[in-house]
Amino acid sequence: MKTRRTAASPARLRGRRALRPTSSRVKTALFDSLADAVRDAVVLDLFAGTGALGIEALHRGARQAVFVERDPSQCRTLRRALDRAGLAERGDVRRGDILPVLDHLGRAGGVFDLVLLDPPYGQGWIERTLRALAHAGILRPDGLVVAEGHWRDRPTLAPGWRLAKEARYGETALWYIRIESDQ
Repeated sequence: MKTRRTAASPARLRGRRALRPTSSRVKTALFDSLADAVRDAVVLDLFAGTGALGIEALHRGARQAVFVERDPSQCRTLRRALDRAGLAERGDVRRGDILPVLDHLGRAGGVFDLVLLDPPYGQGWIERTLRALAHAGILRPDGLVVAEGHWRDRPTLAPGWRLAKEARYGETALWYIRIESDQ
């Protein structure tokens, strides 16, 4: 299935060093590997940036997506992209830092089937976010976290998490992470 372009394409983002959109190749591979797991899922897109991952999930049948992004201008761009795509009713954009937003979602009773995690590379955000997800209790027991990063930055998983799959695309890696079950 072909992936869609978002309103904030890489060409429009020149000069913004903090934003590194997921390449089309990686995004296609990610969603092809998820196949039916996206259908009817409640998705959490962390470090959303352009929202390309969450928007793709909605296009592929996710029931709802919550986007978390710190940059106010990116949030505005993301809301416009959702509106233009006819997805505004199924997309909820939250502006704020990841850790407090995860805490708030946990206290509000949010539960997610799929978490898409595309943090800045090389800053330890994958491990910190997994700890916050575990503390907030917002991932379903059979849920999945897919984290993107530089292949050299393979996350060290804390007890309670297991690496289900790893895929590499040039310098980029995708790690499919699940809650460890007692079975």
